[in-house]
Amino acid sequence: MKKIAVLFASAIVAFSGLAGLAHAEDKPVEIRVAYSGAGTGGRPLSSGTIVATAHLRGLLEQEFKADGIKVKWSFFPGAGPATNEAFANKLVDFAYHGDLPLVVGRATGLKHKILLSLGRFGNTYFMVPSDSEAKTLADLKGKRIATFKGTAGQLTLNRVLEKYGFTEKDFKVISMDGDTAKAALATKDIDGYITTPFDLEARGIAKRLLEIKRDPKVTSVGTFWVSEEFEAKYPQIVQRVVTTLVKEAQWDSDEKNRDALFKLWGQAGSTPYSDYVKTWAGYTLKERNSPLLDDYYVASLKKAVDEAKRFRLTRSNVDINGWLEPKYLNQALKDLKLENYWQANDADGNVKK
Repeated sequence: MKKIAVLFASAIVAFSGLAGLAHAEDKPVEIRVAYSGAGTGGRPLSSGTIVATAHLRGLLEQEFKADGIKVKWSFFPGAGPATNEAFANKLVDFAYHGDLPLVVGRATGLKHKILLSLGRFGNTYFMVPSDSEAKTLADLKGKRIATFKGTAGQLTLNRVLEKYGFTEKDFKVISMDGDTAKAALATKDIDGYITTPFDLEARGIAKRLLEIKRDPKVTSVGTFWVSEEFEAKYPQIVQRVVTTLVKEAQWDSDEKNRDALFKLWGQAGSTPYSDYVKTWAGYTLKERNSPLLDDYYVASLKKAVDEAKRFRLTRSNVDINGWLEPKYLNQALKDLKLENYWQANDADGNVKK
């Protein structure tokens, strides 16, 4: 009897050890977050989204500090294509992506779940060197236009060109990142580029050829996603990440934080503080920082899928069914009592009634 009791006790200890091991495996050692972009000169920070703000304010680090979980950030000067490459090599758990590389990644078989919308609307500015004689896009036919190929910027360029009756074939389209393209405007090595205008104009480097004000058919939405593998293994961690970012979205959407937000974003250097002040004038923070996976987000994603193929930026079809996973966002909105904080937009970008 005593022997049985000892064996029973040993079994309990062994089971407890296994249970403890299983519990320990319920959380990762680190959370790897990729950002499709970097600061000026490749600095490891960025701007313009709630994910960038969360990094600058250290919110995810605070959330997981007590768990001993490290948050590892990767900022890729190679933008969306570099994020896709890192994810294909199993180096990424979560990421911020623009629409074109998101679609291209999906088309090539990358497995991720869409969690949040990041950024929407805004004006679009097409810049030319300050002494350019061009008056319209037609004056630039056959000339050099820069875009960062494979990124959301290329899809935006194609939309702008199509809006005015052109395609990439009408120009010499070359690939440059933002820093290089701005320098090329200054040296007149390119004849046009889409970017924010005010700092360049103030320094006499470039001027506006055209400005497109709030056109949801031209602008795109950003996306925050999680790998399918990580989501299946650590759903509670995914929920905490999403809830933390929704808290950040609320802070970024509060008008009392407008100036502080733009100063934080300005640290990256890629878009100066003064350009944020001016390019976001006329917009509320709420409408541009909405995390909602609403009708507008879905319509924008479908549009990006269709355009990527029509503009021959990808060859494969992409099915969005099962791609979005809104349960984490919905739970975060409920837990934080923010169900009605952001107004949903309809497919055309108008406030949904």
